Amino acid sequence: MNKFAAFRNENPVFIFRSYDIKESDEAVEVAFSFEIPGLAQFNPGWRFPKPAGLTVSGDAVFEKLVFNMGMAEAVSYWKAVCSPEFMIECGFLTEEQKKWWKKLWFLGLGEFLFINGIETTQEELVNITCTGKEINADSCADRELNGCLIPIGGGKDSALTLETLKNSGMKCRCYAINKRCSISATVEAAGLPEDTLITAQRKFDRSLIELNNKGYLNGHTPFSSVVAFSAEITAYLYGLKYIVLSNESSANESTVAGSSVNHQYSKSFEFESDFHEYEEKYLGTGISYFSFLRPLTEFQIAGMFVSHRKYLPVFRSCNLGSKVSPDIWCGECPKCLFVSLILSPFLTLDELKEIFGRDMLNDSAMLEYFIELIGESEHKPFECVGSVSEVNLSVSLAVQRLESQGVELPLLFGEYVKRGLYHPENLEPLRKEFCCYFNEQNLLTDEFKTILKKEMESLL
Repeated sequence: MNKFAAFRNENPVFIFRSYDIKESDEAVEVAFSFEIPGLAQFNPGWRFPKPAGLTVSGDAVFEKLVFNMGMAEAVSYWKAVCSPEFMIECGFLTEEQKKWWKKLWFLGLGEFLFINGIETTQEELVNITCTGKEINADSCADRELNGCLIPIGGGKDSALTLETLKNSGMKCRCYAINKRCSISATVEAAGLPEDTLITAQRKFDRSLIELNNKGYLNGHTPFSSVVAFSAEITAYLYGLKYIVLSNESSANESTVAGSSVNHQYSKSFEFESDFHEYEEKYLGTGISYFSFLRPLTEFQIAGMFVSHRKYLPVFRSCNLGSKVSPDIWCGECPKCLFVSLILSPFLTLDELKEIFGRDMLNDSAMLEYFIELIGESEHKPFECVGSVSEVNLSVSLAVQRLESQGVELPLLFGEYVKRGLYHPENLEPLRKEFCCYFNEQNLLTDEFKTILKKEMESLL
């Protein structure tokens, strides 16, 4: 019997026992209680700042938001044993809602299932039952809302969204989960006051790590769904109309070719659409959730981002480096390499070295990641990276520029040419095609589309 089957057999039920809401003048604190009977109890928590004078006591809509965020949090703990039964004692879901969550967990855990060699179906993975009562709350979709809440991660994408919307005259607040130097630096570089940033504090229950160390199942979860529900709570508290993400069309591409396994599933348009519909049907806050950069590729975003050079010294999007204070580029992971490659057509080799603190393009230790990123491997790196086609375009354009300048190619670019992947005769039409690309599968209003298309002019 494999570990997956054994853990399910030994731990047939995972219980979402309760959530608790406490309020002070400055913040709302939320605590969740999850349990694997006979094995572990988990008590993660959150702290959300709130405007002065606001109270959520007796607010059924807010309570509903908290319950649903608990569902998004629970999967991180449930996955340790993947209990076949998920029992909710503190709330109620319709059959349609249960299907929604089962889809999110199955596709959002695609990488986790793949890495752990788990073969199952969406229906077989988990059964959701409810013994709690439904939270009755009237829709408040007609509540007066205005302004944007922009989740900031410290990377180039959210910096571009913030800069573009700020320059358009939009009222912008920024949102972050836990404090990071690169996030604060992004807001500062944008020229916005410090209190523009609303930071929620997330307390992860580290007893899960103890289980992982004992050999229980571990792996990637759909964290962006946690961002979605927590941003919904923040936007609700501050009366903001739009939650404006910075996920691009490239996030729709599967990580493992020919499969539905996508490291970025909860950043995909499919999840974005599902969340938008779920909000309208079951949360009813009147808040609109969408990604401003969804029509674009990572290649376009990189070209537009570098025109705002004030962000070059401060942006960071390395997951390993984010665990260090202050944030750094580790310069050793596939995410760092991808960002370097996607920027390479627009910056010099010296500028890239200055940003990342090392010369990754001449590092033989990066060759395996490079091969995965250019599509010469079975799968892309399990990271938030762009599509194979735009990585190839970026590398080809960088090679073309360096050759025209008589500059010796870095190791990785030399390998690219040796593999016969460099075709300069096709580059110009391909570059124009990418620069003009606009994916119509998006949820932008006409106003936001106009703002984005104006910013795109910098590419041309």
